[in-house]
Amino acid sequence: MSQLFGAIEAGGTKFICGVGTGPGDIRVESRFPTTTPAETMAQVNTFFREQESIHGPLAAIGISAFGPIDPHPQSPTFGYITTTPKLVWQNAPIVPMVREHFDLPIGFDTDVNGAALGEQRWGAAQGLDTFVYLTIGTGIGGGAMVGGKLVHGLMHPEMGHMYVPHDWERDPFPGVCPFHGDCLEGLANGPALEARWQRKGETFPPDHEAWLLEAHYIALGLVNIITILSPQRIILGGGVMGSPHIFPLIHREVRHLIKGYIQMPQMDADIAGYIVPPALGNQAGLLGSIALAQQALESSL
Repeated sequence: MSQLFGAIEAGGTKFICGVGTGPGDIRVESRFPTTTPAETMAQVNTFFREQESIHGPLAAIGISAFGPIDPHPQSPTFGYITTTPKLVWQNAPIVPMVREHFDLPIGFDTDVNGAALGEQRWGAAQGLDTFVYLTIGTGIGGGAMVGGKLVHGLMHPEMGHMYVPHDWERDPFPGVCPFHGDCLEGLANGPALEARWQRKGETFPPDHEAWLLEAHYIALGLVNIITILSPQRIILGGGVMGSPHIFPLIHREVRHLIKGYIQMPQMDADIAGYIVPPALGNQAGLLGSIALAQQALESSL
């Protein structure tokens, strides 16, 4: 019988918990609102206790969390959410809160690094060792794998908070990031779309000016990523990317901004296969958490 893994996709607005082994084998899934750390983590632990009584013991648990986080196992604050704008969650020790109830290997990383790992195991990054997963939704975050390893370094990538050129004449909108104002996230996340145009992004028709501006900002960020990390593929997920007509606009903008400098087919004729949606769809986060659990178990043996 296959070993079972617990998965937690810890989002700023909702938590998704599941038990399974991978794609096609999610035995059960539960969603609940992100409230306070104490209340939310109590629901998480209750869920896993109930599932163990039904399906048997878990081999490991993986947690993909909104951030910033401390992902370093040797750190005294490993497993904490740190300076998040969601104030009630600042310095929340979510790994210790799970470990109090489950003496198991626990994998912990950013939500985007988790999704990247899931896409590499089962999705759009199979066979690749250097790629980026970028989510564009309530926030903007990027996970990166370089040389077969998820990138951490000082902390972990915060690609949404890079600065991109801001043409104030074309776009006088000041941005919504509480830390940086008009960083990439502040200009191009879902709340920025809504605040700039005073309507929900999903209500924009495909030819609305908002999409041209959105594609421009996303492409600026992608060109920075391409020139710094040289990824073999870029995967774009998140709610904003649920509008399929934005992909061709991004492809066109990236080609324009690269200006022929990188002479690779992925920057021209093959760009639609280079900048792609996640193959795991909206399960990338949960499956990424299972992949983190599997990785934690492998490391513990």
